[in-house]
Amino acid sequence: MIRPALLIVDDEFATRETLVEFLGRKFDVAGAGNGSDAIKLLQERDFDLVLTDLRMPEADGMSVLEAAKSKASRPKCIMLTAFGSITDAVKAMKNGAFDFISKPVELSRLEKVIAAALKAKEEEKSAAVPQETSPAVEKEKVPVVENGGIVMPGVRGSDPMKAVYDTALTVAPSKSTVLLLGESGTGKEVVARYIHDNSRRPGLFVAVHCAALTATLLEDELFGHEKGAFTNAVAMRRGRFELADHGTIFLDEIGEIDAATQVKLLRVLETHGFERLGGNETIKSDFRLIAATNRDLKKMVADGEFREDLYYRLSVVDLLLPPLRERKKEIPRLVSAFIKEFSEENMKDIQGISPEALELLSAYDWPGNIRELRNCVERMVVLASGNTLELSDVPVLKKSEIIQPEENEKTAADPLNLENSEKELIRKALAECGNNRAAAARKLGISRRTLYRKLENLDM
Repeated sequence: MIRPALLIVDDEFATRETLVEFLGRKFDVAGAGNGSDAIKLLQERDFDLVLTDLRMPEADGMSVLEAAKSKASRPKCIMLTAFGSITDAVKAMKNGAFDFISKPVELSRLEKVIAAALKAKEEEKSAAVPQETSPAVEKEKVPVVENGGIVMPGVRGSDPMKAVYDTALTVAPSKSTVLLLGESGTGKEVVARYIHDNSRRPGLFVAVHCAALTATLLEDELFGHEKGAFTNAVAMRRGRFELADHGTIFLDEIGEIDAATQVKLLRVLETHGFERLGGNETIKSDFRLIAATNRDLKKMVADGEFREDLYYRLSVVDLLLPPLRERKKEIPRLVSAFIKEFSEENMKDIQGISPEALELLSAYDWPGNIRELRNCVERMVVLASGNTLELSDVPVLKKSEIIQPEENEKTAADPLNLENSEKELIRKALAECGNNRAAAARKLGISRRTLYRKLENLDM
């Protein structure tokens, strides 16, 4: 059996020789003491994997990476980096490196990363066969509508989102961590699901909303617990990282986790291992992490609120989702999808929306983004008396600055606060029904399930 060929590049003699000796037991290993010698070796022979230090004399690790990328054999590259050059390592990954490992090198961690890199290389070889659909056509497929009817427009969508979906489709088959950025309500979880659905990972998509849980509850949610770990822990419970084995874990609002949890999360990302609360056994999980936040993590790092090393682990591939006000071409399609969803959910026969009503919805800036638009359409569907949504069905928007009022018309101080309007309507229905939720749902013309979901979402 032919052993995989590895090239180890490091100007530190002790580090290089230790790695050559350790990895030489399993692989065909060659060593180079600087980037220039490594580039010469790459020109002379093929390697399956290159393990290179970033900062070296003559030619650095980035030069070695470029030389490896130019090879027809396309060897995978793993970067070795000291803490102070983690930023450069992240840049290297964005430029095509498979992963990076901090010095001093933990050999057990190195073995796992090498195994993953070689496996990825074999999968690429297997996938490199002629297909009926060309890559260009494949990128133009429109993803399935899911998660509340949010339509993923893909390449054919509005221009501001084209780069987002192109990058998401490109990064999907990899194991790289993805950080989704943007305002609340822009559809970050849907993009995360899209990345998972287009990956080669057979496991589950597991979502965790970090801001909704206290530090203690979040730790239990992520890592699980053993029976008897605390009061009421009557049985063993698997955590979300364990459930995401061979799948994807999505951590929404990652900027809200506290310092202690940040330390534990960093360790899990580095080792893919953790212990359940109250347990001693290390659980291993082959998960892929996608994180999201509407906060400025760089500023949080500068302010000492977020760990720099964790930030660099998360920020391998960044995707910024533009707000809905910059992607208004999507609004008609979104409205159509929401009408269909809520008509079916509430057993209503809504066939569409009038041009005037759609024009009004398309003109508004939607500070709450897709989530606010979805909420608005749901309210319209629930309260509509006909089978077409009319201008008169649009709540409160009619009083906003979009439609210029007469000089003597009194405008609301807060013209579009759909959340407060819904709360007031629900409170009124509950009061009139003696707090009987089933009766209140009937009075509102919605299902009990919808009412319970709204009570939870509105913190009522």
